[in-house]
Amino acid sequence: MKPKVATAISAILLVLTLANCAQNPVTGNPNFVTMSESQEVQVGRQEDVKVRQEYGVYDNKVLQQYVNEVGQRLGRASHRPNLQYSFVVVDSPEINAFALPGGYIYITRGILSYLSSEAELAAVLGHEIGHVTARHSVQQLSASTAAGVGATVLQIFVPGLRNQAGDSIINLLGNALLSGYGREHELEADRLGADYLYRTGYDPQAMIKVVGVLKNQETFDAEVAKSEGRQPRAYHAVFASHPDSDTRLQQVVAEAGRLPAGGGRINQEEFLRQIDKLVFADSPAQGIVRNGNFYHTDLGLALTFPPNWRIKNQPDRVSATNSGNDAMLDLRTAGRAQGAPADVLRKVLQGNVGPEVTQMTINGLQAAITTTSMQGAPTRVAVAFLGNSAFLIGGQARDAQAMQRALPEINATINSFRPLGDVDRKLARPLTLRIINASAGAKFADIARGSPLGKNAVSHLRLLNGMYPNGEPAAGQPLKVIE
Repeated sequence: MKPKVATAISAILLVLTLANCAQNPVTGNPNFVTMSESQEVQVGRQEDVKVRQEYGVYDNKVLQQYVNEVGQRLGRASHRPNLQYSFVVVDSPEINAFALPGGYIYITRGILSYLSSEAELAAVLGHEIGHVTARHSVQQLSASTAAGVGATVLQIFVPGLRNQAGDSIINLLGNALLSGYGREHELEADRLGADYLYRTGYDPQAMIKVVGVLKNQETFDAEVAKSEGRQPRAYHAVFASHPDSDTRLQQVVAEAGRLPAGGGRINQEEFLRQIDKLVFADSPAQGIVRNGNFYHTDLGLALTFPPNWRIKNQPDRVSATNSGNDAMLDLRTAGRAQGAPADVLRKVLQGNVGPEVTQMTINGLQAAITTTSMQGAPTRVAVAFLGNSAFLIGGQARDAQAMQRALPEINATINSFRPLGDVDRKLARPLTLRIINASAGAKFADIARGSPLGKNAVSHLRLLNGMYPNGEPAAGQPLKVIE
């Protein structure tokens, strides 16, 4: 047996030996776990740094404080009131909320757009607190260890294994953190969240309302995805594990207790005041996609994608796929602009360049381009220098025939890379959510005229205002609109 293998196996056995059946803070029943509470908090603290780097923290101190105050109120009423909870609004348009071990809880600004009251915000945070108090993530890790994924889990305890197993708990838990823990754990988190709502004076029925609102969001996105020829987006399992009419969901919420009629705190007015002027969809920090163009004010660049290509803006890149799903484009940073663009191109491609690298200029910028093959797929890729940074613009197709069809559009996109001009800067303004009062007789069809939400504006506005699919506003009612 090789010494390194023997060491790893010994470490796994040690952790399994030290594993204990700790008492669950919620149920009081024993749970098989391999992590103490102090280790749980330490892991959460370490991974919190990475989450903030990956998503970015939404730049609104007043809103951050408001969300934190709501969360802390729930945390103090939870089964683990002594944890030092952290609540952060991350700068992402995704419809999501998730928690790390040890009380680190995140809610996206994207989900805030679809909520309508403080009680609904509390429902989302309470659900995530439920995952923490019931130690669902710790149970997942412990189960993974018991199943033999020791080398991966041991990175938490044995620093020497980090290079072998990776360095992120998000990789350990995979979809558990970002896509849910399974039906039983999700229902337990719903029950606990509703209980914490009741304990803090909010209406527990807000939990059911949130599930209904976000189920409608999924239905809407599925309809739009079908018309756009793409797959619907996947959201956190609190929205997917059961519909709002689910009998078990109704039961677990009912267990939280009943407040007198009108006794549950809703706080709609304050919540709407807090999200007024919230950035909607793309953030300037990650670039704005509008009418087939990508604008990034911080990086000072713009790029035009082909018409009818589906664009996806991610924290580390922006990409697009054609309607036939057999060609794609990708823009990302490529480090500092050092040496010549051809040198950077060779470095990024790790020598996998084609037989010819052509020096060129793109809209006055130094650049280099090559045609090659990557993972067996024909690829056209360029590096352009802008300021002190290098950028990689690439196009790839499934096969030679698909590349022949897509090449004119790939070349046109590469050649559209440019410094951000005055016209581009005006178009790079992010969309914002505003709160207005509905006038007498107003219809969503009227409000949607000229909306930047496009052809689905009517349905989208109904969705944002909790009146999807066919509702209409009442006179004087506060409404969310997008400007």
